[in-house]
Amino acid sequence: MTTTRFAPSPTGWLHIGNLRAALFNYAIARQNGGTFVLRIDDTDAERSKEEYVTGITDVLGWLGFDWDRVERQSARMDRYLAAKDALIAAGRLYECFETPVELDLKRKKQLNMGKPPVYDRAALDLTDVQKDAYRAEGRKGHWRFKLDQARIEWTDGILGDISIDAASVSDPVLIRGDGQMLYTLASVVDDTEMGITDVVRGSDHVTNTATQIQIIEALGGTVPRFAHHSLLTGPQGEGLSKRLGTLALKDLRAQGIAPQAILSLMARLGSSDPVELRATIQEVVDGFDLSKFGSAPTKFDVEDLRPLTARHLATLSAADVAATLDAAGVPGDKHAAFWAVVRENIATLDDVAGWWTQFRDGATPLVSDEDREFVATAFDLLGDPPYAADTWSSWTNAVKEATGRKGKGLFMPLRQAVTGRQRGPEMAEVMPLLQVKPKL
Repeated sequence: MTTTRFAPSPTGWLHIGNLRAALFNYAIARQNGGTFVLRIDDTDAERSKEEYVTGITDVLGWLGFDWDRVERQSARMDRYLAAKDALIAAGRLYECFETPVELDLKRKKQLNMGKPPVYDRAALDLTDVQKDAYRAEGRKGHWRFKLDQARIEWTDGILGDISIDAASVSDPVLIRGDGQMLYTLASVVDDTEMGITDVVRGSDHVTNTATQIQIIEALGGTVPRFAHHSLLTGPQGEGLSKRLGTLALKDLRAQGIAPQAILSLMARLGSSDPVELRATIQEVVDGFDLSKFGSAPTKFDVEDLRPLTARHLATLSAADVAATLDAAGVPGDKHAAFWAVVRENIATLDDVAGWWTQFRDGATPLVSDEDREFVATAFDLLGDPPYAADTWSSWTNAVKEATGRKGKGLFMPLRQAVTGRQRGPEMAEVMPLLQVKPKL
């Protein structure tokens, strides 16, 4: 049984970078008829907040995700403590007492000597008497996993064959001095006990994966298949990490970005396949192929979501957006005609209300000084609403005869005067929707 997981930390709002891991793991599970686990990484009690947990489930639901079960790491502390005891008994977990300042001095000394800043394992030589002395000073020990200093190798689903020399990596801290179980240990225990078969995450986790493989093996677990996708950059290749706070999915939702646009872009961005608009998350899953993704940094531009949103909206029927039309005040008997006119002329559903207000109350005319007299004459030739499908043609013919104008010089000033816009839907379709006579 294929089993994947998405394990966000509820210490902030879910952002566009998080979504790649969520979508990739979800697609793998659903393509194989497997299980998708939503695992809330809330071991950091101080920074984790329930509002962020709610935000995670809300935005994933909005995007179309479903999950087979939800796990909370904060409810599994007994499992992590059991793993701690097992690793101590196996001689793979040892207590250290260096302060952050002392560790920093060690790193600087190693760098000055031209050596890699790898932890020197000094704590392995501590006697019980020395440990008791440190505790008497008020120091709280943190726990490191003792790596087997051999090469760690695996075939990555995106990056290919990976080989990392464990001797070049510091023994990872698994438990902090305050007792907090860190991600590395909690993730390994959960992946092992939950039968996770496939893990897709960012390429910044490659070294972490190497150490986790040894921890999994030390606990007697089965190593899952790993794949590491590229990290997102800005449109100019700039680092995106500092901007992710402005790319929260809840904010994109508030801006009117369609979930279909987000899913369609993120399912192909960084792959060799072109971005194709998909109507549902199932269509995204059906067209997903992990093997098409590369290792190069992936450029992301939030502006790419806007035309995709517009394209998606243009495919919808009036019934699909009935709630939005009602909220904008569009009468029910005009839903179909109104939506047919505006659906290809809006960027987001937030634009709907503006169009209806314009049709209901009249637009602010966009008229140049040289066209003002012409427009005034044209408006005198237009009767009062309701207007019909042939009103535009009959009116413009009358204006042409009265003024001698034709072509662009005739039609463009009238469009701008009636709609307040330089471009938009066919005027023959606009006229029947006008509730008031245009005026200067």
